[in-house]
Amino acid sequence: MDNIAGSKSSLGWAVNISVVALVLLWIFPTVGLLVSSFRTTDQISTSGWWAALFPSEQSQRFRVADPDDNRVERDGVYVVEGNFFTENGGGGDIISWGTSSRDIAAYAPGETADMGDGESMSVDAEGNYVWSGNDEQISGRGQRAFVTAVSPPEFTLDNYDNILFSGGPGDNMAKAFFNTLTVTIPATIIPIVIAAFAAYALAWMDFPGRALLIAFVVGLLVVPLQLALIPLLSLHNDFANVLNGILGLEGADAISGKGYFGAWFAHIGFGLPLAIYLLRNYMVGLPRDIIENAKVDGATDFQIFTKIILPLSFPALASFAIFQFLWTWNDLLVAKVFLIDSTGQTTVMTDQIVNLLGTRGGNWEILATAAFVSIAVPLLVFFTMQKYLVRGLLAGSVK
Repeated sequence: MDNIAGSKSSLGWAVNISVVALVLLWIFPTVGLLVSSFRTTDQISTSGWWAALFPSEQSQRFRVADPDDNRVERDGVYVVEGNFFTENGGGGDIISWGTSSRDIAAYAPGETADMGDGESMSVDAEGNYVWSGNDEQISGRGQRAFVTAVSPPEFTLDNYDNILFSGGPGDNMAKAFFNTLTVTIPATIIPIVIAAFAAYALAWMDFPGRALLIAFVVGLLVVPLQLALIPLLSLHNDFANVLNGILGLEGADAISGKGYFGAWFAHIGFGLPLAIYLLRNYMVGLPRDIIENAKVDGATDFQIFTKIILPLSFPALASFAIFQFLWTWNDLLVAKVFLIDSTGQTTVMTDQIVNLLGTRGGNWEILATAAFVSIAVPLLVFFTMQKYLVRGLLAGSVK
């Protein structure tokens, strides 16, 4: 009875556990990126994202206010008073402090550090400090203090404000966001339109050489993008030079082989083989009776294509749209080749994140925010159209 078709496998539990493990492996980094994008630099450096809802212990180094501008004299003793958190930002309850990096927890809140020759300093739990001494001691640079404090959970929108609305071309992710849309939308729609016509012709129209064309399309699937980029760029530049000569364009008005058109053509050219192959396999599996009945009723191939084939092929169209959108949105190689712009006017998000990584190596909250902004749209597209993904991938596999 165990071999009867349709019987439940005894290893179903293993499959379920594997699926749950894969889902968790995908969800945890995404959730961590989202949580980190709302945290401050100090919190990210002292605790993991899973501890974001709990108080965290942080050690910071402060200096008292400039003594030359803030000191006051009391009975022959010069004093500088203030609050570390008010002057430098941050907050929390101080649990220990010190004046030397070799012992940052030498004193408890409220204790006074004797620094010799009458110089002393005290810090309370709220960050209020008092530094006192003679005229020579309370001058120059302010005294250092190493403070360890327990800070409450803190979330901020400043990271998104810095990424989307602040800074110049090198720091403005909003400009890169719209540049990415400018590249991605045409590079997704145009291959679908062209491939749909080609797939219908290869699936339902008889003409000499159809089998060779199908074999040629399959062969194009294995052509590596990296191998063809430089020849493709050279071809674009030659074509642009020919156009400039015909149109008489020179200098700033001349057409360049780089730019959005170059990126579009690269993505379209390497997306078409998969699109044609995927859509052709789906269309050839549609019921032949529907097409033959439409032809008997006098419908043309164009009418059959637009009124019958396209509506029935929507799962395959949506499946390829998901793949092409994700590939184009996350592309860096084509952007590096065709969208090199020192002014940042055509910089896409993947390149922008690389630039942030190079200039802001320690600001992980900025990088986390930029990365989550980059993946937000692909996530939205995937979850909106995921029900068509499997149906499109299985196109033509079952008769």
